[in-house]
Amino acid sequence: MTTVTEREVLRDALGLLRDREQVAERLLESSAKHSFDPDRELDWDAPVEDGKWFWPPELLSLYDTPLWRKMSEEQRMDLARHEAASLASLGIWFEIILMQLLVRHVYDKSLTSNHVRYALTEIADECRHSMMFARMIKKGGAPTYRVPRIYHNLARVLKTVSTTPGSFAATLLGEEILDWMQRLTFPDERVQTIVRGVTRIHVVEEARHVRYAREELRRQMVSAPRWERELTRVSCGEAARVFATCFVNPQVYENVGLDRREAVAQVKASGHRREVMQSGAGRLTEFLDDIGVLNGVSRRLWKSSGLLA
Repeated sequence: MTTVTEREVLRDALGLLRDREQVAERLLESSAKHSFDPDRELDWDAPVEDGKWFWPPELLSLYDTPLWRKMSEEQRMDLARHEAASLASLGIWFEIILMQLLVRHVYDKSLTSNHVRYALTEIADECRHSMMFARMIKKGGAPTYRVPRIYHNLARVLKTVSTTPGSFAATLLGEEILDWMQRLTFPDERVQTIVRGVTRIHVVEEARHVRYAREELRRQMVSAPRWERELTRVSCGEAARVFATCFVNPQVYENVGLDRREAVAQVKASGHRREVMQSGAGRLTEFLDDIGVLNGVSRRLWKSSGLLA
């Protein structure tokens, strides 16, 4: 499936890999043309708009469940406000992890290379994104929703021991599903203008991050030793399970006046929710399957997460 020559020409099931420095150079050019300062780009002083959602209703966890049909329109909109805050909180948690993984990735590499320069550019992007998400949470008036303590502490271990391919596989997991949802959100005129602005910026800049991570994961899955590839498959599958579990904090349901247990049970039983999550992960799981990440136990873990049919 793969070959490595003396000149480090790498090939996988998707074809010949591009030169690492050339990929980074193009991403740096794109960054120079299409980067944003959310503090200046968005009107944070504008009032919250009456009658507009903080997240598209079809992307909410309870949409089209029996509980949803009993909820008033006001309660549904309140659920959207809290779920948007939960997703933004998850995004901040994940991006802080990602920044540390990127720093570890470049620690031993040539500091003057385009590859390292782009990684540092991406870290700067992620810093702005985290601050932007925090401002959006505050603007909506909902609380910050932290992931359960067990996963918060497990992430400390991940940041310390993660292998390079494992880091980039986890990066794509955190970026691509949210990116799919945000691509549906920013053109949606039913949604608050500030939320549309936040998602538009994130989509444009995350496209570069996804390209960087995909190219590097392909390279690692070709060149890494067998034990590291196997560990990547297991860790990626477990990360998918954790990510799916943390996607919406159950405290959201209590904060909008719903029974927590009933809401969680209906989300788990919801065919619509399962379809949304699998559609969001579809492009990623196809890619991971093509490059050999979803083999064996990894596929079973992804299926147990509900992100893979």
